[in-house]
Amino acid sequence: MINGISSLITSSQLANIAQNTTQSVAVETTLKSIGRPGFILIDKDIDADTKQYAAAKEFLYQATCLAVYMALIVPIFKKGGFKLAKNVIFKNTQGFEHFKDVKEYMHYRKLADNPSVKNRISTLNKEILSEGEGKLVKEKYDETLLTELEKKSPDKFDYVKGAVELSNIIGSVLGLAILAPQVSHAFIHPALRFLGLEDKSKKQHAAENKQLNHTV
Repeated sequence: MINGISSLITSSQLANIAQNTTQSVAVETTLKSIGRPGFILIDKDIDADTKQYAAAKEFLYQATCLAVYMALIVPIFKKGGFKLAKNVIFKNTQGFEHFKDVKEYMHYRKLADNPSVKNRISTLNKEILSEGEGKLVKEKYDETLLTELEKKSPDKFDYVKGAVELSNIIGSVLGLAILAPQVSHAFIHPALRFLGLEDKSKKQHAAENKQLNHTV
């Protein structure tokens, strides 16, 4: 078991997730959407109706934040950040000229991250022979990139990677702190009413207040 945990911690896939802002935020938010409602439901000091309401509200909040982040924030900031870096911030920095957009760079980066030269070239050849992605590879990969992929340690153009991750970080901070909560709050209450949980919660609070006033 210890060896399994050690292998997981030192795995390249886990390292890639940790170094990728989008994947890190997605994993964190997914865990929150499961863990927080779960802890609410196992709390013995809360009555059943309150548990259902609070757990559903927390799940909907986290799930909506994740949906907004993946559907709007990531595409906008990733694409926009790449263009801004290429044309303005790192205009004269070597590496950006090889890639038209962030999709092309991420495709190259995925191949370059493969430690086996044989696997890199084999994957590339398969894609060139295929219809969809192969056309993009055949048209967009210049001699410099092909030569790099044939090296033992290809250039991964870290300035480009840094620009993509910086835009992801900015998008995560602004999006999850400002945009996603606003969308979530607009969606949560109608969803809770649809599930019949909000009305139940209001009735419970009214009963508690009535009981409190009667006691006083």
